[in-house]
Amino acid sequence: MRLYIAEKPSLARAIAAVLPKPQQKHNGYIQLANGDCVTWCIGHLLEQAEPEHYDAKFKQWRLEHLPIFPDKWQWKAKSKTASQLKAIKSLVKQASSIVHAGDPDREGQLLVDLVIEHSKAKVTLKQQCQRLLISDLNPAAVSRALKQLKSNQEFSALSTSALARSRADWLYGINLTRAYTLKGQQQGYSGVLSVGRVQTPILGLVVRRDQEIAEFVSRPYYQVEAHLHTEQAEAFTALWQPSEACEPYQDEEGRVLSRPLAEHVVKRVNQQAGLVQSLKQQDKQQAPPLPYNLSSLQIDAAKRFAYSAKQVLDICQGLYERHNLITYPRSDSRYLPKQHHAEAPKVVAAIQANSQHLEKACVDADLTKRSKAWNDAKVEAHHAIIPTEKRYAVAKLGEAERNVYELIARQYLLQFYPHYQYAHTEANIVIADGHFKATANQIKELGWKALFPQKKSAEDMATLPPLKQGQVLQCVDARVLDKQTQPPKAFTDATLLAAMTGIAKYVQDPSLKAVLKDTDGLGTEATRAGILELLFKRGFLLRQAKQIHASDSGKALINALPALCTWPDMTAHWETQLNAISQKAQSYQGFMQGMQGQLSQLVEQSASVNAQAFAGLAKPASNKAYRKKRTNNKGGSRSYTKRAGSSAKKTSRKAKPAA
Repeated sequence: MRLYIAEKPSLARAIAAVLPKPQQKHNGYIQLANGDCVTWCIGHLLEQAEPEHYDAKFKQWRLEHLPIFPDKWQWKAKSKTASQLKAIKSLVKQASSIVHAGDPDREGQLLVDLVIEHSKAKVTLKQQCQRLLISDLNPAAVSRALKQLKSNQEFSALSTSALARSRADWLYGINLTRAYTLKGQQQGYSGVLSVGRVQTPILGLVVRRDQEIAEFVSRPYYQVEAHLHTEQAEAFTALWQPSEACEPYQDEEGRVLSRPLAEHVVKRVNQQAGLVQSLKQQDKQQAPPLPYNLSSLQIDAAKRFAYSAKQVLDICQGLYERHNLITYPRSDSRYLPKQHHAEAPKVVAAIQANSQHLEKACVDADLTKRSKAWNDAKVEAHHAIIPTEKRYAVAKLGEAERNVYELIARQYLLQFYPHYQYAHTEANIVIADGHFKATANQIKELGWKALFPQKKSAEDMATLPPLKQGQVLQCVDARVLDKQTQPPKAFTDATLLAAMTGIAKYVQDPSLKAVLKDTDGLGTEATRAGILELLFKRGFLLRQAKQIHASDSGKALINALPALCTWPDMTAHWETQLNAISQKAQSYQGFMQGMQGQLSQLVEQSASVNAQAFAGLAKPASNKAYRKKRTNNKGGSRSYTKRAGSSAKKTSRKAKPAA
């Protein structure tokens, strides 16, 4: 009997739908006409054991117990899904072959591998296990995937990488959360001070941004604008470009801080002749943006509709699992396999049937075009998020579902549109020895931008008359423009997600910054939304309209922790190593040994921390009336909180060892 083990019931149903019929539904599996069976996990069926499972003394939180390093790692069945795990174990014993059908990512690989291992599958069965990679639940796509089974052993390094991440996060979260919660208790703080190798640097980004805003002092600066006429009285403006002689009057960003200097320039150039010293005219073009991965979709949905990362992920899961309208949503790739180009007519026809708003865009699309998105070299386990070939009555979708579907569909359609083309002109003008610059863009062909409402930049709105090098002009007026420096903007869902994906910008170590420019950033596509949501639930982050700020407890925690824990350098370095493990370029043992050595030092440092900042702080408001609850996240980890009035000793041991 061949046994298919899917990650979720929806995937199991999709697999069974294209396999031999008639079929019989049993408790926890579907039996096919040929005797084969399709079963499923319900996310993670196994979770890491709590510290007290290794030693009963760890039930009490005590500094002398730290650091906690298990000698032999233990997994335990989740109580709510124990019956499904039992059903799978029984089927594994009867199976003559197994097909691993976890989601096509690091966590999906580990999730089913753990179940197979826990079910005590025979060595030969594990060696011969095959891997089914499905990113589209439509029957045609599932059938194609079933014809392309691979050896599961090809993905062993991916599973090892996920295992290393899971265990390292457990160690980091358990030990530092206990250490700092106990330090907070010494000052009378009754909340759980959760520390995670991803969530804490994210909190650090927000805390530091809030501090920059609070400490910001606005300063005036000045620009000089010259109003110029050609001999034919054609008008345009140019901005003064300060020379090196002006540096003593400028700030670090080159802004002029002296109004008398700006006024002096106005007096010198007003009513004076000008000369076009140089003229640069270039034809430029912009390729259409690539199809979405999850983070880029979440960023655009936050900008356009103010949806949170978690909302977008939940919507995408529904569009994928329930409606089968999009491909696998937790993708970190923005590229497509070349063979997928042949399916474009069916996909575009489905978009046209599903979306009235995109009907004209579908008609105008040139399906013979092949953008740079089709690149086999950049497609690994899964490809970009795109619409499927399924036609659907969109009236059945909610407004948010329609909005996200149309974002994904429009981004796909862009691949069949020409480049945006424009002419860029830059004129350098000398007036009374002062240098001025005027720039303008002239649209030549909208191309893919025709699918978007036009928002013109200052350069796009500026116009220049026909100019020639050496042409004489007249400055008919000049004026000082009074400006004010602006504080940094508070984070929003879109900008915080962008910061997580472009984390190299915030990394302090120059060598690590260079490495991270080509990596996936802080956290993964599958975990970012859950981590942000966790910080809100724990009361470390707060929303004020669209803005995101840190709470008092969040600020106190960041200020108490070593800088190593609050900057993204360390966790980004982890991600680099974990990726190296998945590529078989680094060993599991080497990563874990280095991580445990560093963690021992951090726990030791916590003993001498001044936790005075927690004195008088109430636990976060969102932590009131807590009851134990689990987060339904990709990593299968749990979020534990405490009931009001219960002691920290009883409950803080339940704090999630979060990323």
